[in-house]
Amino acid sequence: MPPTTPSPRIPRPGAPRPRAPHLRVQDPRPRTRSPHTPSPRTPSLRVRRPRLRAALLAAVSAGLVAAALPAPEPLGIGDPLYPHLGNPGYDVLAYDIALTYSGDNRKPLDALTRIDARATERLDRFNLDFSHGTVASVTVDGRPAGFTRTGEDLVIDPALPVAPGDRLTIAVTHTSDPVAAGAEGGWVRTADGLALAGQPHAAHRVFPCNDHPADKALFTFRVTAPKDLVAVANGPAVARAVAGPSATWTFRGDHPMATELAQVAIGRSAVVRHTGPHGLPLRDVVPAADRKLLEPWLRRTPGHLRWMEEKTGRYPFDTYGVLVAAASTGFQLETQTLSLFERSLFTDPELPEWYVESIMVHELAHHWFGNSVTPRSWSDLWLSEGHATWYEALHADESGHEQLERRMREAYTASDGWRAAGGPPAAPRPPATDAKTALFRPVVYDGSALVLYALRQEIGAAAFGTLQRRWTAEYAHATAGTADFVRLASAVAGRDLTGFLRGWLYGEKTPAMPGHPDWRAATPTAASSAGARPTAHGPVAGPVRAPVTGAAGG
Repeated sequence: MPPTTPSPRIPRPGAPRPRAPHLRVQDPRPRTRSPHTPSPRTPSLRVRRPRLRAALLAAVSAGLVAAALPAPEPLGIGDPLYPHLGNPGYDVLAYDIALTYSGDNRKPLDALTRIDARATERLDRFNLDFSHGTVASVTVDGRPAGFTRTGEDLVIDPALPVAPGDRLTIAVTHTSDPVAAGAEGGWVRTADGLALAGQPHAAHRVFPCNDHPADKALFTFRVTAPKDLVAVANGPAVARAVAGPSATWTFRGDHPMATELAQVAIGRSAVVRHTGPHGLPLRDVVPAADRKLLEPWLRRTPGHLRWMEEKTGRYPFDTYGVLVAAASTGFQLETQTLSLFERSLFTDPELPEWYVESIMVHELAHHWFGNSVTPRSWSDLWLSEGHATWYEALHADESGHEQLERRMREAYTASDGWRAAGGPPAAPRPPATDAKTALFRPVVYDGSALVLYALRQEIGAAAFGTLQRRWTAEYAHATAGTADFVRLASAVAGRDLTGFLRGWLYGEKTPAMPGHPDWRAATPTAASSAGARPTAHGPVAGPVRAPVTGAAGG
């Protein structure tokens, strides 16, 4: 077994919340008697209608329970890197999010977020993650609910307690502010509208949610905007309705999604449709003025899909596409079924074509590793970014532009420095700042792809390929952690790989590379991460190397 359990179970609050005491309702009026009249019978407060009586007693009981609850505070599920993300006590099943955009990306959007959930324990009070918007009202199962804000949490007091196992529907009427003070992540203002970038901890800065990848759910988006604009979101489009100067687009995904992968984009866009392998509908969304410029890049996606399917099995969703945003973000992002790219990636003459293609493959690969099979905790991020980087590098190698072995040897040389700066791949240190890219350090990219290279060296290319296909099939549309990967790798290899992978995943120093006894890791320095390769998420900038002719396996 691994030395630690990198995919912690979601903790539940400790002690049961106090129940309201039995109430005896009495007439509050003083009992007086006139000396000249017979003593009248004191009127009773007994409520004869059973439903009204039950409602009255429940309301009084709820009031006493609320008075006994502790002061509202931010909660979380104890994620090692983001302890305040997510909330205990319920499992979200589905989101239905309605957003109304005025046409001005400096103004808050009006919004209604409906959440269908199931209680996993008695709920007298519960939290949602939400900030950067005002809340006008909250209902739980149609009844008005009390609410307050604390930190980046919305604390909700339902009118009636929710029993364990019961379904509940939460509706929050709110705004969503793209220019909130101190906003880091969430809405991205583009040249002609908005796009969404919620990774790793910013979806709740757009809509109320249980903002942790462990709680995947189905999503429906209803986006209303001026009808001369185009709105898109995750999943297939199911409706478009025009009313006066506005139009409403509805999108509904057929597979569960982590909140950090949500996408809503609005702008003066062209929607380019074509077909991928097995008749897969492809939908690309680009600035309308750039359609002809970008179409040669868009035509490469079907080939990327076929290449990935040869390695990892059938594409796991019902549609795919490229979303090109006229914005300066510094990263690309694998938002589910509609990957977000900066326009400059495709227009910068300094970037070789093979490099751009490798980044396109990186975001596509995430749809198997990260979107379908989602890391259970943020410490498991290496499973997502390491695999996406692996296929990015493998595509560059097999297309004859950059040797995989050379790239992995360079990563090995830098690996001890990356580990010293950010922790080992499966036990990264908590980000030092709230910055969106603070978590995305070299060790989760090439440093984690290096782990996969070592594993392939150890068990052979055939077994490694089997592991990849089994991993994406057995954990499809679910969450999984590092311990799950180690167990499956051991099963495929036919021997226990716990000891071998322990050092690669958790060691402060990089173990010896199988098959390459001459490889040496450089001594860490204060500038250990300097000169690192640029990555799909872009936080560790460095020069793009010149193309290398000839392909090499590793």
